[in-house]
Amino acid sequence: MLVIVAPGQGAQTPGFLAPWLEDPAFADRINWLSAVSDVDLAHYGTKADAETIRDTAIAQPLLVASGLVAALALFPHPAGDAFRVIDLAAGHSVGEITAAAGVGVISAEQAMVFVRQRGKAMAEAAAKHSSGMMAVLGGDPEEVLAAIERHNLIAANNNGPGQVVAAGTLADLERFTADPPAKARLVPLQVAGAFHTHYVAHAVDLLGGYARAISTHDPRTRLLSNRDGHIVHNGREVLDRIVTQVSSPVRWDLCMQTMQDLGVTGMLEMPPAGTLTGIARRAMPGVETFALKTPDQLDDARAFVEKHGEGGPLEGNPTWRLLVSPMKGIFNLAADQPTGAALAPGEVVGNVKSLRDDLQVSAPHGGTIVEWLVEDGDPVSPGQPLVRLHPAVSVQ
Repeated sequence: MLVIVAPGQGAQTPGFLAPWLEDPAFADRINWLSAVSDVDLAHYGTKADAETIRDTAIAQPLLVASGLVAALALFPHPAGDAFRVIDLAAGHSVGEITAAAGVGVISAEQAMVFVRQRGKAMAEAAAKHSSGMMAVLGGDPEEVLAAIERHNLIAANNNGPGQVVAAGTLADLERFTADPPAKARLVPLQVAGAFHTHYVAHAVDLLGGYARAISTHDPRTRLLSNRDGHIVHNGREVLDRIVTQVSSPVRWDLCMQTMQDLGVTGMLEMPPAGTLTGIARRAMPGVETFALKTPDQLDDARAFVEKHGEGGPLEGNPTWRLLVSPMKGIFNLAADQPTGAALAPGEVVGNVKSLRDDLQVSAPHGGTIVEWLVEDGDPVSPGQPLVRLHPAVSVQ
């Protein structure tokens, strides 16, 4: 089982795009996305220094564009090649935009306009406060979280055991540095502010307005959400979660747990690669990883995809829609809803219960039940199709 992942801010390094731009087709696509985003991606990806590309308004478009164009190099015909073998996709923080475009929720052009505005909005929101972020490596997990809370900080990223990021005011981070958790190493992060906290909440309202104007499609394969590690199969919900995630913690630990629940055997990270595969090597023993950094690795990357990829269960058809399980658990029907029954928009069809959560599954757009794919009381896996519906309305 194969998962394709896209890294978040901080993964970029000076000059990382240079070898890719030697390919004229790659260069043309980067130039097109530069025009769409009004950011000179080729310049920033080859000639700019580390401090320049640390700027949120530059880093975020650069990350999304590099991942999307590298995906086209890996899968020249995404609709025919990629979804035949990709089982799961996920992105860390801004990487969720890369992942969402990669699985067809939004177009590459929509992604670039949105990420440009996201980067600007987050940079402006961060500038209102003197805040920052700091990685906390090692230490007892409970003691680390307690120390973060004691110093009025927020666990903005939880990347698994020994991989937590604290965020807050620079003054509180200074006090935290003077009184760190036992056996933990603190590493200041080169970011413009306390992202994924209330310090950048101003950006959420602005981005929500943009998101409402964007048409969406359901993912073409399983797509994980940073909010809780759940599978999200409604395109509108995917985009809504990307918006609110700006001021909410990133739970990459829960994403990795879902990957393990599904039985992922291989993780391929898109450029600028290395961060997420590095975390996986420590937190997901037994999972083979591939960090795609340069174009001379493409043939090996294709072999890795063929080795691990089986293809997701969500092949689309314009005459029906699928409702899928958001997580691993037991599915229980809400009521007797036989084949042919009509569901109102938002009607609950059942719930999935696990040791951690009890989540309702609803039909956002309503529809007529074509076929039940599970029965009451069945165990289900994340992203498993539950019921096939004939849409009540045309949905974008």
